[in-house]
Amino acid sequence: MNLQYSAESTARKLFTPVRIGPYTLKHRIVLPPLSRLRAQPGTGIPSDLQLEYYTQRASDGGLIITEATAIASSARGYYHAPGLYSEEQVAGWKRITDAVHAKGATFFTQLWHAGRTSHVEITGSQPVTASVDPAYWADANNVIDAPDGFKPVSEHRALDTDEISTIVGQYRDAAQNAKRAGFDGVELMAANGHLIDQFLQDNVNKRTDRYGGSIANRARLLLEVVDTLVEVWGADRVGVRLAPNNSFNGMGDSDPHALFGYVVRRLDALGIAYIHIIEPRIKGADTIAEGQPPIATQELGKLFRGPVIAAGGFNPETAEATVANGDAGLIAFGRHFVANPDLPKRIADGLPLNPYDRSTFYSFDARGYTDYPFYDASLADPLPAA
Repeated sequence: MNLQYSAESTARKLFTPVRIGPYTLKHRIVLPPLSRLRAQPGTGIPSDLQLEYYTQRASDGGLIITEATAIASSARGYYHAPGLYSEEQVAGWKRITDAVHAKGATFFTQLWHAGRTSHVEITGSQPVTASVDPAYWADANNVIDAPDGFKPVSEHRALDTDEISTIVGQYRDAAQNAKRAGFDGVELMAANGHLIDQFLQDNVNKRTDRYGGSIANRARLLLEVVDTLVEVWGADRVGVRLAPNNSFNGMGDSDPHALFGYVVRRLDALGIAYIHIIEPRIKGADTIAEGQPPIATQELGKLFRGPVIAAGGFNPETAEATVANGDAGLIAFGRHFVANPDLPKRIADGLPLNPYDRSTFYSFDARGYTDYPFYDASLADPLPAA
């Protein structure tokens, strides 16, 4: 069944200009990072399917953020995910950035290290993290996309203190590659139980060195990486994605309000382009708290003077309300943007939305990825009488 929304109720604040760093956007509907596993298998080179997918969803004055993009071969988490550490990957992304820019969109890439959420068959070496937790790799629910299908994560090891500078250097290299690939900025993936999040949250981070213990120590890696990205790009072209109170990939913290409050205050002081917040009503691709308001955005948005992108479980009406209330400056739509390549137009004009097909989210081909239709008035059902 198509979903119908009223243009009168949704096309106000969502379609007013907003600035992200040096860029003025014409609307506030964002395509967020969505790992859909369509890169060339194993190589991490962006595929023709990805070129079509991002070009379809680019709109004049819109913001697009790539899926999680690995900073090094050892940082990979999925066999079919892209990277930004080889010349071939840079060239593959360059043709996509050119196509997205030709449609008038602004294009950031999300830089990613999977940490323990991976497998030795993908990384080529034992996955690394903040602290060793055998219960994580023993849990059969913690699966990743491997060369021979989905399988449980493999055993991981804790990074030595003197290895962490190498990780920071990999972020620097990937950030420089992002410039060469033609992106407009970078977003740091610090959410959803990947490496930066594994250092942040104390149910995973049990370290006793300068990267463990206190909130300031656990946030150290995130802030060192952000400093490095700022050196390459400038603060106004760097964003950070966070997932406060989110339990995906085995995450949790004893005092998330204090932790994420500290992190957001520090990011605010750096003057970065934006923060991107995943609401805790979402766990991975699933809604686990239907009807819950955007509580994380409401809390952390008060601590950050720049734009806030809110993500997780929004529809056009709740998105409009969130922006109109001043809780967020922009709204990221995941599932609806996958199913509706022309989502901004559909929301602006009050057109019905294609329903998404969850079974095709990770199917490796065009199904449920580039085959969703654009709106065609000649095929539409008549609108109901007012």
